[in-house]
Amino acid sequence: MIHAAVYFVASPLHYLAARRVALDHEAGARQVLVCYRPSLVNMIRREDWDAVVLMPWPRFDPLPGAFGRLRRTLANLSEVARAVGPADSLHLHSPVYDTEAINYFLHALPRLTGAARWRARILPDGLLNLQRHPLSFVKRLAQHVRGLRRLASPLLRYTPFGGDRIGADAPFVDRVYVLDAFPHPYDPAKAIRLAPLVQGAPGRAAPRRALVVGQPLVAVGLLSEAERAIVAERVDEWLAGMGLSEVHYKAHPRESGMGGLRRPRYQSLSIDEPLEAYLAREPYSVVVGCCSTALYTARQICGAGTRIAAFGVEQVRFKTLDARDNALSLMRQLDIELH
Repeated sequence: MIHAAVYFVASPLHYLAARRVALDHEAGARQVLVCYRPSLVNMIRREDWDAVVLMPWPRFDPLPGAFGRLRRTLANLSEVARAVGPADSLHLHSPVYDTEAINYFLHALPRLTGAARWRARILPDGLLNLQRHPLSFVKRLAQHVRGLRRLASPLLRYTPFGGDRIGADAPFVDRVYVLDAFPHPYDPAKAIRLAPLVQGAPGRAAPRRALVVGQPLVAVGLLSEAERAIVAERVDEWLAGMGLSEVHYKAHPRESGMGGLRRPRYQSLSIDEPLEAYLAREPYSVVVGCCSTALYTARQICGAGTRIAAFGVEQVRFKTLDARDNALSLMRQLDIELH
């Protein structure tokens, strides 16, 4: 019996989650990666997959000529089917199923591969999975309009559903993969918690080292120079008190000199890859910053075994009071320590 697992990915997080699912939940399947974001190509390790398809997005890259969008969709269906090959069963994985570029695969791919059994599963999409996103009446209506494309080709049969727009409530979805240590609003009977997305054995201890992520705190008016210096000193004292002598510093492109949270003893970190990819390969026991989005990224990748700490958030001059409250609430939700 041939079983195939197909993964539709568009971000570093999607890719890392797909790899975790492939290793821990789809062992023995034919593993087919479908990447629909060109910027992700350099992150892909082709040797980890049985087949890799670079899929143009029909809306943004239609084929030339009349009905180019529909013909691009049909070409994508055929190309992915060839990569999968004949199969008895399929598991499709995607962060969302209400987009037409992915949804048509639900009907077409089992028919093109001969699979008698198939299920759809949802890959985590980070912060978007913290709350539900119900389909509006207009969105539900659009699903049925998209279904009319079956008049052009029987393969273009849209599979409608209700509830959350990613498909968490759809009858064809049997699993919703969620990130380690992340709260979520999904049915516990469907939710499957992934191991941390770091590479190697799940649950391995991170090295006793820290990563400090910088921001142009003064340049964009978040803190005064005096406030920045105080926060940087507090971070340094906290790390020293933990006995962490190896501290890496990831500067923001808009920082200069000793701005941000940099201290002379920190080792500068320069990477030419997405931070998600770097943290998956080089985990830390502690990640520290002020209000950088990199703190959320670290929580998504590293899981509960890594301490994530934010310093000076309450002193930051957010654009609005709501923005400040939302940042503090999100950090508390994600178990990011506030100092």
